[in-house]
Amino acid sequence: MTLSIPFDNSYARLPAAFYSKQAPEPVRAPRLVAFNEDLARVLRIAPGDVEEMAQAFAGNAVPPGAEPLAQLYSGHQFGHYNPQLGDGRAILLGEVVGSDGIRRDIQLKGSGRTPYSRAGDGRAWLGPVLREYVVSEAMHALGIPTTRALAAVETGEVVMREAPLPGAVLTRVAQSHLRVGTFQVFAARGDVASLKRLTEYAIDRHYPQAEGPMGLLRAVRDAQARLIPQWMSVGFIHGVMNTDNCAISGETIDYGPCAFMDVYHPNTVFSSIDRGGRYAYANQPEIAVWNLAQLATALIQQVDDKEAAVEEATAIVHAMPELMQEHWLRLFRAKIGLARAEEGDLQLISDLLTRMAHNQADFTNTFRALGGGKARDQFTDPAAYDTWAEGWQARCAREEDPMAVMRQANPAFIPRNHRVEQMIEAAVQGDYGPFQRLNAALARPFDDQPENADLARPPEQHEVVHATFCGT
Repeated sequence: MTLSIPFDNSYARLPAAFYSKQAPEPVRAPRLVAFNEDLARVLRIAPGDVEEMAQAFAGNAVPPGAEPLAQLYSGHQFGHYNPQLGDGRAILLGEVVGSDGIRRDIQLKGSGRTPYSRAGDGRAWLGPVLREYVVSEAMHALGIPTTRALAAVETGEVVMREAPLPGAVLTRVAQSHLRVGTFQVFAARGDVASLKRLTEYAIDRHYPQAEGPMGLLRAVRDAQARLIPQWMSVGFIHGVMNTDNCAISGETIDYGPCAFMDVYHPNTVFSSIDRGGRYAYANQPEIAVWNLAQLATALIQQVDDKEAAVEEATAIVHAMPELMQEHWLRLFRAKIGLARAEEGDLQLISDLLTRMAHNQADFTNTFRALGGGKARDQFTDPAAYDTWAEGWQARCAREEDPMAVMRQANPAFIPRNHRVEQMIEAAVQGDYGPFQRLNAALARPFDDQPENADLARPPEQHEVVHATFCGT
């Protein structure tokens, strides 16, 4: 069988100002280590033999119909504007329209230098590639909008970081790679023609019901307002919510220094480069609003009546916190078994979270254990749980089936940081067993899996991961 990808490339038909035509750089000895057959079927990709796929997904052989390019964008990084970023180690091969009717990008990540590499080598090492594969697929299984992983390939080459490390390439799939920063670069340059063209393209591709720049802003707001509370509901911390990592599709994108909390605390930070805690767990909603404001600033540049546009955009952005709070409350109600809304629910949830933070309670296991009557075991002082549970149980008595609601809302399995690190360490030594096992377990996060109970265990003290790192 020959590898066949039904490319239908719309981004490559945009003006040359949007990208640089760029073929991926070949690698020495590609070896396919993972291929997502379920996703391939959705994308209508006919897989080839293992060697052919290794060559294609490493960038050594560009598949027929692909039009490889590196996308241009800019962005605010930790609040500071960088006027030109772009795909410094990624190549968009092209797009496909899946069996579900959704158009998606197919991108190689770690595929070599581009005009936007800024003195970097354009490569990735195996650890971040496997981390993104595992975490993005886990997010998909959790029902959270996300980019996905189609393939992972070892390159047979060494990548120099703090030490020599094995190189790898990830094939990433996204509904698009349009970012807030894609709009910012043209707005900052005063290139109104390109900004208008980009806006039209984004509306046509993602939000065909939206009308004009403010319609697009409203649609992106709504998508992000749904996404961020979903992150919060599973204890996910993105780690680097720069505007170039904010996808207008409402998907989670760029799994660099991301992590899932073990012990709950709202100020938790994992990213080694987030020294000020800008992107801490509890700050993520506020940052999402800030990012939307940057998109609004860019979109306004193409509107003739600036005063009216500023007024409308301000109202759109200012409505976002309340929208996020509504989604957050709905999700966290479900986490404690509540399908109906009552006054006092917010206080009940907030009280539990405060007690969890004060008692070193594991985020995932505490909520999962609520349905089994063992949540008090997660608290250093079980009495702190007991006094909360009295009011909670009285509230649940007014619900039809709180246990069923909780089981659908609270996963048993997340990509625990220490398990991800152990999986990477094993893969570097050539053992992909932990990688395959982790993927299989995380594909069914809401199921009881006694055979994988160890994957739900919080880390021992010596296993705790205190910092995660950018893949570059």
